[in-house]
Amino acid sequence: MGTQTQGLHAKLLDSLGPAITAGEHPPGTVLRTDELEERFGVSRTVVREAVRVLESMHLVESRRRVGVTVLPPEEWNVYDPQVIRWRLAGADRPRQLRSLTVLRSAVEPIAAGLAAQSASAEECAELTQHALGMVATSRGQQLEAYLVHDIAFHRVILRASGNEMFARLGDVVAEVLTGRTQHQVMFTDPDPAAVTLHVRLAEAVRAREAEQAEELTRKITLGAMAELEVLAP
Repeated sequence: MGTQTQGLHAKLLDSLGPAITAGEHPPGTVLRTDELEERFGVSRTVVREAVRVLESMHLVESRRRVGVTVLPPEEWNVYDPQVIRWRLAGADRPRQLRSLTVLRSAVEPIAAGLAAQSASAEECAELTQHALGMVATSRGQQLEAYLVHDIAFHRVILRASGNEMFARLGDVVAEVLTGRTQHQVMFTDPDPAAVTLHVRLAEAVRAREAEQAEELTRKITLGAMAELEVLAP
């Protein structure tokens, strides 16, 4: 696929994906290929490529002589990072953030406890590095720089758990943290208590204190939920 075609394909996806996840095309809506070509001024090849991506996310189903049918939310691959991104960009953002934060609160404490048992020396060093990076960027409205360390920290926790299912949730957590920042569901500076909890968590993992690591992570996710109650009621 050429560069220009890829650009058109991405542009079409960035229009259709958010429209579907926001409910602008309700379940059962049939999207005609020829109508999409005309509406967006793209070729049939571009439409087909975009539809294939949407099908892979289970947002739509394509049938010959029927067209492209929008599927109900129950069918969507809600763990797909792009689907998460699109949903967080819509009006249902507060509910989505709560749902994803509940997922984090169920998974990350267990992952942290496992990480305290199995993290390598390199992973412990990574956690310390990113925890200190969070401290260094937690003042002066440096949310974008803080986000880089925050995402990296939680990816290491999930990966260091030694559980490949938890590790694969790294992209999901990254989208949650990114969505909070980009859509301003964060204070202008991170909560100092939350920053301190991350530092203590890195120390607990390095010290092989599994129960402490699990408890500290639970406090981090509970704090994230409490922030949502204030910033996205």
